[in-house]
Amino acid sequence: MTGYAVATSEGAAGTLTIEIKSVNSRFLDLQFRINDELRALEPDLRAAIMAAITRGKVEARLSFGRKVAGGSQALNASLLADLARLQTEVTKHFVSAPLMTVAELLRWPGVIEEAQVGQESLQADVAALTATTVAAFVDSRRREGAALEAMLVSRIDAMDVIVKRITPLIPQVIAQFQQKAVERMQDALGLAGHGTPSTLTRQEAFERIRQEVTLYGIRIDVSEELSRLSAHLTETRHILKKGGQVGKRLDFMMQELNREANTLGAKASVKELADASMELKLLIEQMREQVQNLE
Repeated sequence: MTGYAVATSEGAAGTLTIEIKSVNSRFLDLQFRINDELRALEPDLRAAIMAAITRGKVEARLSFGRKVAGGSQALNASLLADLARLQTEVTKHFVSAPLMTVAELLRWPGVIEEAQVGQESLQADVAALTATTVAAFVDSRRREGAALEAMLVSRIDAMDVIVKRITPLIPQVIAQFQQKAVERMQDALGLAGHGTPSTLTRQEAFERIRQEVTLYGIRIDVSEELSRLSAHLTETRHILKKGGQVGKRLDFMMQELNREANTLGAKASVKELADASMELKLLIEQMREQVQNLE
């Protein structure tokens, strides 16, 4: 899921800044933008982020702005002397060569002295700031996670309503179908009146009808699918309530819910069941899109 945090730390030698932001991704993808002088600290920052999250496309920035020596701008006199000597030697060979301007001299690396900072001290400052930034980053993701959880629970509630609405219809649907099927088969076999078919006795024909209707009634009975749907919804609610790293478990539950909704649609013998299957699949798809963003 998305998240953002930034923190700065002022020290005697300069200002440290760590910024972490993420967008949705099914997997963990880390990218770092770090000053060259701090590149050796990347593994520590990477380890801290990986210990805190498992999903998301994450970009982390670590920068360090040095302060000038003594709190005011100071020139490196030794370096300026070397540059002056080198410039004099160059002009001996290239008389017409232009001299360096003040602006060029000031931009020369090292001409303006910077405060010195020890690597161990810098590493400790980065570690402390990393802990602060990662904690704020995780909190931002947790707040969004709470909003996503509320959305998912609302979809679960909606599916519960659908399942409870159609469950009482199943015995009635099967009974109505069986009655109509019996009547149609009686007409087809000539049993509606007093006549007796030539190839089957009346009792044998009725037994054949009973068997066929019973078998087909079993095939269109979706009571088992509705029971599994209810169980899966209960488990999904439990996973969300328990918290922790729920992304992969919810991925699996979405697959199971979708399987039962598809079976319900395939077995639907009346419009009410077909409509319920479509409503369930729409809600499941809405949940699936958001589940991909949860850890």
